Amino acid sequence: MTYNNKPKPDDRSDNAEKLQAMIHDTLENIEAAEDSKAFTDSETQLKQIDAKNERRRESIESYRSEIKDEV
Repeated sequence: MTYNNKPKPDDRSDNAEKLQAMIHDTLENIEAAEDSKAFTDSETQLKQIDAKNERRRESIESYRSEIKDEV
């Protein structure tokens, strides 16, 4: 029994658009998390939200760097 599995061709023509969409989604997540801080009085949750948003900001910088590489 032979398999004729072939990998999909590497199509990176729309990577910049995908990365831009990822940036947009991440910014929306940051805003939603900031809004959610108003509904908690737990210092632990506030610190977790801040830490996660910082990681999101770092991801955005990485996405922007990748966009520069793609263009």
